[in-house]
Amino acid sequence: MKPQTIAEKILSAHSGKVLSAGDFAVCRIDFAFGQDGTSSIIIDRIKELKVKKLKTRFCMVIDHSAPSPSEGVSRVHKKMRDFSQVFKTELFDIGCGVCHQVIPESGNVLPGSLILGADSHTCTYGALGAFSTGVGSTDLAVALSTGKNWFKVPTTIKIIVNGKMPKGVFAKDIILYIIGKLKSDGATYKAVEFCGPVINNMDMDGRFTIANMLVEMGAKAGFIPVDKKTIAWLKSRTGKSIRLKKITADKDALYEKVYKFDISKLKPMVSMPHSVDNVAEAASLKKVKIDEAFLGTCTNGRIDDFKAAAKILNKRKVSSNVKLIIAPSSRRVYLEALKLGLIEIFIKAGAVIVAPGCGPCVGTHNGIPSDGEVVISTANRNFKGRMGNPTAFIYLASPATVAASALTGFITDPRGYFNKLNTPRLYSTRR
Repeated sequence: MKPQTIAEKILSAHSGKVLSAGDFAVCRIDFAFGQDGTSSIIIDRIKELKVKKLKTRFCMVIDHSAPSPSEGVSRVHKKMRDFSQVFKTELFDIGCGVCHQVIPESGNVLPGSLILGADSHTCTYGALGAFSTGVGSTDLAVALSTGKNWFKVPTTIKIIVNGKMPKGVFAKDIILYIIGKLKSDGATYKAVEFCGPVINNMDMDGRFTIANMLVEMGAKAGFIPVDKKTIAWLKSRTGKSIRLKKITADKDALYEKVYKFDISKLKPMVSMPHSVDNVAEAASLKKVKIDEAFLGTCTNGRIDDFKAAAKILNKRKVSSNVKLIIAPSSRRVYLEALKLGLIEIFIKAGAVIVAPGCGPCVGTHNGIPSDGEVVISTANRNFKGRMGNPTAFIYLASPATVAASALTGFITDPRGYFNKLNTPRLYSTRR
């Protein structure tokens, strides 16, 4: 049989026939979901199709506007709750967190799965070896009514990350650097396979960050090798003792392109307005004054992200000219951050902690900038209006860079803070 990439293998397994890049196929869907910005249309389409029973596992997550900031949003939330009761689906209500954190935590994502989400950052689950991709609400409704959907098998590019991670540099810096090199259309409708020693040594939170931002260079889906870290993470979060597949590409699989990056000398990176691929070194932007800093999102709202920020914020105060807003990516993350003493560090530094969810990232509530204000955020997008005000300017960076910038009031290279003895004492999770 012809050697296959990971994308070709997963789509073949779900179509019942051997597929290659460029082929079209109807594939069985393992799991699908919607969030409160997309589920209303899904529900309407299901009603129009007169579906009595959903043909694939489905859940909804109330995260983009949670708790509700308006009457209209409250109606959407009620509509979702009512639908969930009628169709007996899983619902993650307000406070549960961001879909791309709570869904993996819930055990709905396994290596080799084929997942559709009515959210563009569904590619995040490639960190767990799933073929996961975002689709429109109508396409998702079709999948729910039939249990299947059509796919064009994407070509695959391979990205090898070599070197040793420099101090003060994180997964966010790596993916921003790569997007800056390949540009926002560098992987349009392609699958991406990451590998190399840097990826192998990276913790799971970092891998989620990498996978989350693949859509920002146009990728249909992306994959990070399933290894012992992946399996340990899944078992610890889900409690499942099932046998997990380690899906890998065949040795002679055909790639459209292979890129190699050595990040040994990489410096903290920042994505400048108004495009993610508009990238520069943080140190070169030290004269850019900020008004707001946001730490959270499905890209960087996890425990390792909070630990990095806490090392910088511990026993220090946020600049009086800066609003620092922090949103845990899930209730589980929030509780762990509390037990570790991270939330106390943030509050004492002057940060505001908001409910787990998307909020400021998508500009629905909890931190919409004023006219002309400058924001530095750990989010994944910075186009005009992304945070709710088209006249604002959004810079994207790692949690460490965001924390350091919140202290100085200007975009700040965080590396100097890691050379100072300011490491917080993290409480035991048994506390």
